[in-house]
Amino acid sequence: MATKTFMPRISEVERDWFVVDATGLTVGRLATQVSSILRGKHKAIYVPHQDVGDHVIVVNAEKVRLTGRKEDQKLYYRHSGYPGGFRTTGFRDMQRQHPERIIEKAVRGMVPHTNLGREQLKKLHVYAGPNHPHAGQQPKVLDLSGSAGGE
Repeated sequence: MATKTFMPRISEVERDWFVVDATGLTVGRLATQVSSILRGKHKAIYVPHQDVGDHVIVVNAEKVRLTGRKEDQKLYYRHSGYPGGFRTTGFRDMQRQHPERIIEKAVRGMVPHTNLGREQLKKLHVYAGPNHPHAGQQPKVLDLSGSAGGE
């Protein structure tokens, strides 16, 4: 008798909410942990072709850091769609003007670049300061300082 492969039903997937304090954490290490939770890889029911992940709230995005000389050297690129519309922004300028975009761009690069990845990114909520409007969801505090911090 052959065993059947378990397929989770999306209607039965329980989605938790986690809140992560990004103060002093390295951007890349934080993004890998957050993307793993968004995808649902920490769950026993994980399948790569379904969205079984949880919601993640990242607070204090303005206080993330980079290692080495990347704070001076890292550039973020964008294009307006018009000829000559290529723009670059340095890490320090991005941190000053739109600190939440730093984490959003890092996590975006770590989820699938498909419709599934875009659905998973909708469960990422990033805020520059310590406050967020998701207290009603009763998020669990997720401490990544031991696994995402370092050096």
